[in-house]
Amino acid sequence: MPRPQRFLVGLIGAGIGTSMSPALHEREADRHGVRYLYQLIDLDSRPGEVGELLASARRLGFHGLNITHPAKQDVVEFLDELAPEAAELGAVNTVVFRDGKAVGHNTDRYGFATGLARALPDAPLGHVVQLGAGGAGLAVAAALAGAGARRLSVADVDPQRAGRLAEAIAAHHPAAVEPITPEQVPARLAEADGLVNATPIGMEGHPGTPIDPQHLRPGLWVADVIYRPLDTDLISAARRLGCPVVDGGGMAVHQAAASFRLFTGLAADEERMGDDFAELARGGDDG
Repeated sequence: MPRPQRFLVGLIGAGIGTSMSPALHEREADRHGVRYLYQLIDLDSRPGEVGELLASARRLGFHGLNITHPAKQDVVEFLDELAPEAAELGAVNTVVFRDGKAVGHNTDRYGFATGLARALPDAPLGHVVQLGAGGAGLAVAAALAGAGARRLSVADVDPQRAGRLAEAIAAHHPAAVEPITPEQVPARLAEADGLVNATPIGMEGHPGTPIDPQHLRPGLWVADVIYRPLDTDLISAARRLGCPVVDGGGMAVHQAAASFRLFTGLAADEERMGDDFAELARGGDDG
């Protein structure tokens, strides 16, 4: 079957009005000489309707969708199939409509793993504390375990969600995964090598830090999955202390490149997409 030269894709999520995804995808498509329209479908005005929106996108001829907070796990029940990495995690950030089926994928794991490896290739992974066990948290934990983390302490405001994450990761990786409460985080951080924020706290509309910055210390590496803003309060506080930091830009770029490949079958240039992201983050033209 010949590859289509026109693509209609979109993003479903809450608070996505300033997402860079449309520009990242459309600029890459321009370099390949294909027409590509990336639409934002904001759940703020339609909470809890991801299934209906998915069905509408399929009827309207979308080639695929990206899925972001808070629907990465909720969307699973509305899909026909899950790719292996999505089935392992129980979380989806990319849906491809093909051959009459809606197939869920997860490119977040690749995105975080690649971003961390490029930003901090020598980051120690003996013990990492992770905040957040939702859809992004599942991908981050799997990426850390796959990169060789020996011990993960995962905190979430919902203890059952943290427990489910621990079970999911333990089923596929040898890492010791310990669900903890938010109150236990300071004690774990005192002996940890790294900290990852996989919660929405710090993004536009959810200001603040997921932990008190007084619990950070020099030598602890700190990563955030948020890229709007790029310098979250957590990243800024860590940088002031001299901590090695990884902002959410790398994950955003690499997961977008992987999603673009799934939507189009074309090889995305991740270096060029990284340059696009840097320009957009500085306030460059979105076109």
